[in-house]
Amino acid sequence: MVGKGPSFRFIFFIFFMVFSGWYGFLPSTLSAQEAEDPNEEPPLDSDWSGIMPSLYAQGDQTFNISLGVLFPLFFVGNGGILDNKVNLIGGTGSIAYTYFLSSHLFVGGELELMAAGTLGKNMLYMFPFGFRAGYQAVLGRFEFPFSLTVGAAPQRYLDEGYFGFFMKGMVSGFFRFNSNWSFGLNSAWWWVPQWTAESAKDVSGHFLELTLAARYHF
Repeated sequence: MVGKGPSFRFIFFIFFMVFSGWYGFLPSTLSAQEAEDPNEEPPLDSDWSGIMPSLYAQGDQTFNISLGVLFPLFFVGNGGILDNKVNLIGGTGSIAYTYFLSSHLFVGGELELMAAGTLGKNMLYMFPFGFRAGYQAVLGRFEFPFSLTVGAAPQRYLDEGYFGFFMKGMVSGFFRFNSNWSFGLNSAWWWVPQWTAESAKDVSGHFLELTLAARYHF
């Protein structure tokens, strides 16, 4: 004798429970697989989220290296503009240290070397050094320092030497490559006077500097 089989309602109930469980399990399984995909690269963490003026603070420092050319513009004596006996282009290089007093104001020091040939095929050497102070504006990843250096410039030409005043105003533009380095261009005006015991022999030299520069930030 054959027993009575399960009712249609019971079969439908079993089917509904199995289907519901499978349907809910599938999306969660796929989500877990997507979250734990071993082939997916993790997001890159960067310590460089952008440049803002608040990037600089009191105590920040930079070390600058510059190299480029120097153009003798004109020389002024007691009677006016003098003949330029220096060749058109000389070479110059410098190192400088900067300490930020705030996010924009800075002080520091600079040491430079200049060498230029004369029309007589001799060499003029200058070794300017001095104290520098300035203001830096920041726009995105671009930085624009304005500085003034005041100091002295030992000079040498043949067997003659001179030690005198030196002043340089500079405008620079830098691109902040990363948190440690920035690269840019310097444009500066040199004023190099030679004051003697006879004022009639006083001469002031004016030079234009164009240099490539790199700054290390620490």
